[in-house]
Amino acid sequence: MNYMRLALDLAKDALGTTSPNPAVGAVLVKSGHIIGKGYTQKPGQAHAEICAINQAGNQTENSTLYVTLEPCSHHGRTPPCTSAIIQAGITKVHMALLDPNPLINGLGKKELENAGIAVAVGDREEEATQINEAYLKFTRTGLPFITAKYAASLDGKIGTRTGDSHWITGNAARRKANQLRDKYDAIMVGIGTVLKDDPRLTARNDQNLPLPQQPLRVIVDSNGRTPTTANLFEEPGEILIATGPIEQSRVKALEKSGATVVEFPTLSGVVDLRELMRFLGHRQTTSILIEGGGGLLGSVIEYRLADKLVVFLAPMIIGGVNAIPSIGGLGSEKISDSLRLERITFQHEEGDHLIITGYPKKKDTQD
Repeated sequence: MNYMRLALDLAKDALGTTSPNPAVGAVLVKSGHIIGKGYTQKPGQAHAEICAINQAGNQTENSTLYVTLEPCSHHGRTPPCTSAIIQAGITKVHMALLDPNPLINGLGKKELENAGIAVAVGDREEEATQINEAYLKFTRTGLPFITAKYAASLDGKIGTRTGDSHWITGNAARRKANQLRDKYDAIMVGIGTVLKDDPRLTARNDQNLPLPQQPLRVIVDSNGRTPTTANLFEEPGEILIATGPIEQSRVKALEKSGATVVEFPTLSGVVDLRELMRFLGHRQTTSILIEGGGGLLGSVIEYRLADKLVVFLAPMIIGGVNAIPSIGGLGSEKISDSLRLERITFQHEEGDHLIITGYPKKKDTQD
């Protein structure tokens, strides 16, 4: 059995519940048998290593730990995991990758080695990096990891010339897209989406019921047009409305409905998304799923803010020069200026839709 593979699967189970901490999985093995396993709990609760050690009980002496990220060696909301590992008598630790957090960043590895524990780093490092891609970016930059997601026809349209868009993808695709929300700290849409679709923007289970823990819902609404009767206000979870300068009476009406309203600088009358992302980073929002519409996605692409794109393609052609494009804005003047993707994966899911996932190339590496 590949124990690190199992630890990575456990880490995936923690995604969406541990922020701003990383999602970590751990497996404790002795004489070829798993004696303990676990994943990071909510902030302030046990880390993955502690869960595995606790499950193993008095069997931990001379065991081997497989963990997807370097154990912490400092006192935070919880005691250091390295101390627990040493006290448990674990003799070898396999780490998928080191933690770039300045409070750790190799110190956990060093502390274990100083205690006589053999440490190996790099097992399935690429997979571990992808699981914690949001945490890693946030730790290094203080900015949230941004995923742009949309559903479109094969010719890149998200609506017909009359504005009809229900539904481009089928039930299976919509369920899959909804499952993404549970993995992010925040969901973001533009005011156009709110006015047109009146979405709830909540993470829901297979029975279409809201999950206990909800992502922050962010509405980019430069002029404060969000209706106080919007479905958003009928659902659980926090709402942040990002505006430009608007009347205080409008601010008070939105706040009375349950939103937090924050004013941001504007560019050409539109909220400066870069300032918004800095603000969200300051409030420890480590990951954002941007769901549209075309205007917001166009700005995200124009300013090269997206770290990842997830596109649900439906097997249909809408056609028409006046149909609604998936990406708005001015677009590139030259093909050479276009955003190119790398590390692309394709998933053919139930209902015939195709999910394309890719990561933008850095400008200086594009062909």
